[in-house]
Amino acid sequence: MRQTTCSLLFLTLILLPLNLLPAAGPIRLAHFSADVTIPLGHRCMGVLPTKSLKIVDPLEVHGFVLLGAGQPIVLAAFDWCEIRNGAFDQWRDRLAKAAGTTRQRVLVSSLHQHDAPVIDLEAQQMLDTFGLQNELYDTTFHQQTLERVGQAVTDCLEEAELITHIGLGRSKVEQVASNRRVELPGGQVNYGRGSSSGGRQQNADADAGEIDPWLRTISFWNRGRPLLALHSYATHPMSYYGRGGVSWDFVGMARQRRWLDDRSVAQIYVSGCSGDVTAGKFNDGSEEKRALLADRVYQAMVRAWDATRKEKVREVGFQNVSFSLNFNDHEKFTRQALTTTLENREADVEQRIMAAMGLSSLDRIAAGREIDMPCLTLGEARIVLFPGETFVGYQLMAQQLRPDNFVMSIGFGECWPGYIPTRRAFSEGFGHSWRWVAPGADDQLEAALRKALQVEE
Repeated sequence: MRQTTCSLLFLTLILLPLNLLPAAGPIRLAHFSADVTIPLGHRCMGVLPTKSLKIVDPLEVHGFVLLGAGQPIVLAAFDWCEIRNGAFDQWRDRLAKAAGTTRQRVLVSSLHQHDAPVIDLEAQQMLDTFGLQNELYDTTFHQQTLERVGQAVTDCLEEAELITHIGLGRSKVEQVASNRRVELPGGQVNYGRGSSSGGRQQNADADAGEIDPWLRTISFWNRGRPLLALHSYATHPMSYYGRGGVSWDFVGMARQRRWLDDRSVAQIYVSGCSGDVTAGKFNDGSEEKRALLADRVYQAMVRAWDATRKEKVREVGFQNVSFSLNFNDHEKFTRQALTTTLENREADVEQRIMAAMGLSSLDRIAAGREIDMPCLTLGEARIVLFPGETFVGYQLMAQQLRPDNFVMSIGFGECWPGYIPTRRAFSEGFGHSWRWVAPGADDQLEAALRKALQVEE
């Protein structure tokens, strides 16, 4: 297991366009990492019936703090399934305090492994009132982890190393991603190609569908010496899950292997917009497929590194857009229906947890607490954070809106919306208990994305 670590990186800038920040002095980038492994007996994915029985892989958080471009900017990527509602604000506030910034300038994302926790503050508080303490997540563990990671951020602000260039590289990932959407004989459409469904011939034979095949890597360099690599790829990161083994799964395996190649280079992995993308075409859920998928992602990381082109950092900018999404308008998602389920002591605990999470989100919306979509500019590169299980079509849209930029999309920011389908998926009736938003979310999200990327209407 890696120990909590930190290192500090520097960037030097020249004058920028008006919407970007000129550098009054060196720009610094601090790296941190920490263990965030859940205890045994902890629930995973929010509702999995089998709780954690063993630790297959430690869960980690990796991130950086950018200093010197206005108020500090923090990015943190967790080997957790989701962070939602008040817990999402807890993390942003704690890391903002540690770095000396505001919550809007803290990019928190989950990689979304399913053998990992879902954290929702208000949902657990509701469950507490019905004697279901720690059923969604262990609040003592979470508070201790919050403080430990916050301290890691503070600690890593003490050392510094010059960064002169950023690197941009990409490579196609072979035989990992496939869309949930499968066209059936007769023209029917099914969105049931889940992460380990490749054992069904229909799912294995169907076309991969709409995906983004590219793994993207943004790296930070001190002249010819690399110090940090940030990788993003759009797929659900599960080979199999729900058997009681806590795991960072195949994407964490690839990240760890890449770090072992050269421990002087920090490695951060983030999941792209992959609500409708899984390994289902190429994965049957067997144990050997986990290692195979990890190798395919790892090989793409190596190729992206080899294809990297470096440029001097000439501008750093930050843009944040706050916006709202409407809650699912189906009758089973009404406040009355959710409250009835939560208060029903005869109902399955998993159903009551789902109801509590829905009520938590309804309360957030009623209080007018919007979703933040931050966008960080590093020269030619743009890093934009999306909420929830945004479909890959929005990642492709971001690239189309900024065709001259190296756009890295990150999914699974504020996770209360769950699945955010595209317009086509809504029209085809995509419905799921984890789709917490109403039709029309596609228009709302696209409008926010255009503002975040500063694209003219």
